Amino acid sequence: MTTLTATAENGVATVTPEHQEFIAKMMNPWMFRYFLFRKVPLGLIAGMKLKYLDQHKCQATIPYRWITTNPFKSAYFAALAMAAELSNGSLALLAVFKCNPSVAVIIVGMEAQFIKKATTLTTFTCEEGDKLFAAVERAQKMGEAITQKISTIGRAEDGTEVARFTFTWSFKRRG
Repeated sequence: MTTLTATAENGVATVTPEHQEFIAKMMNPWMFRYFLFRKVPLGLIAGMKLKYLDQHKCQATIPYRWITTNPFKSAYFAALAMAAELSNGSLALLAVFKCNPSVAVIIVGMEAQFIKKATTLTTFTCEEGDKLFAAVERAQKMGEAITQKISTIGRAEDGTEVARFTFTWSFKRRG
């Protein structure tokens, strides 16, 4: 059994050439726009961007503009949720990319806290990639669904926390 979600002795995810390939594609602006066009067209229309991605951390942004606002003059919660999911989902997709045996991934839960009105560009940062890699490794070994909760924090341009999301991801070995 070959696994691409190798972990070091200390439990920290190590990156493989396959993971580097995924990161390079997602960080390429044109490839990322194509990804959004094919998989998350509303994200493309809203102006979502991926600012940073490695096996430990991901940052995604959503601008505050007409298309992402609500009647209360702040970013619409669904636009914020979309960027929050991208900051988690990119790490989840990275963890399962070219896994052998293949692992399916899906969101099974979401919790959100809205702390302050989001009225500028909001950047969501998730720094729990190692948890996702470990969950994928457990799913590959056990063959049953493994769930993992991952949090992301949304901050305004001045660093003020505006929202906090927790997603529950499910991983299961295919076949």
